[in-house]
Amino acid sequence: MRQDIEFTSAGTTLRGWFYTPDGALGPYPAVVVTHGFGAVKEQYTDDIAEGLAAAGLAVVLYDHACFGASDGEPRQEADPWTQIQGYRDAITYLCTRPEVDPERIGVFGSSYSGGHVLVVAAIDRRVKAVYSQVPVISGGTTLSRFIPSEGLAEVRETFDADRLARFAGEPPAMIPLITAAPGEPAAPADRQTYEWYQSIPAERLKTWRNEVTLRSVELISGYEPGDYISRISPTPLLLVVAQNDILTHSDLAFAAYERALHPKRLVTCPGGHFVVYNEQFKHTLGLMTEFFLQYLGPAAG
Repeated sequence: MRQDIEFTSAGTTLRGWFYTPDGALGPYPAVVVTHGFGAVKEQYTDDIAEGLAAAGLAVVLYDHACFGASDGEPRQEADPWTQIQGYRDAITYLCTRPEVDPERIGVFGSSYSGGHVLVVAAIDRRVKAVYSQVPVISGGTTLSRFIPSEGLAEVRETFDADRLARFAGEPPAMIPLITAAPGEPAAPADRQTYEWYQSIPAERLKTWRNEVTLRSVELISGYEPGDYISRISPTPLLLVVAQNDILTHSDLAFAAYERALHPKRLVTCPGGHFVVYNEQFKHTLGLMTEFFLQYLGPAAG
């Protein structure tokens, strides 16, 4: 079963769906699910929520602030710390639902939100299991690999100009999320991301916009969720890494896993960043379902 829901996070209304299993008795273990950088909840995270609910878990799925159906200004601004607060308020929302066991809540994250859940699990002990796939580990390193060294100074100048303009009351500068033309500014500007978006059916893109604020890119440069990974223990961690991920970078994820403490598990998938949404989707859905049931348990009764 799925119902429309909304809850408040830092004064902003976030909207999404609450799923409960069919034919099972509560209270249910529950998982918070949301999307990655510049995306919306309809871009396959709804399939994840449905799969988890079919396995006996309650799920809250929502759009991050400033994206999709959720409120928030400026639109299309991906602030990692605002999104982390959204996760924590989603956990609080689940604790208010009579169908949910507040002692059995897990978090799911992928790509940008894959980094967020590492932070959330490290600082919020209400989280009893954390699943992170193809996560951002070091925003600064990732950004520096996409921008040639000789271009960094120019990029920083655009960040500074945008700050001055916004301070003066002007609207934020925007940048495309994807572009077909090599060399054109985008966040990110890689071909894999562009091709993945071309494969998404139009009905899944109704609330998606091909832009983010320039400040969203600047915020990536100072975001280091991998610094929190050693603090997640004793909460169980499952980290899923694509072996040839050139978007969030496999080597950064492998190094972060070595810093994590037990209980932890590493799973690798052949292919690039988007393999977890395409060829390996059924496999990763099975992994996360098994993981959450192992550490959160089945529904009561």
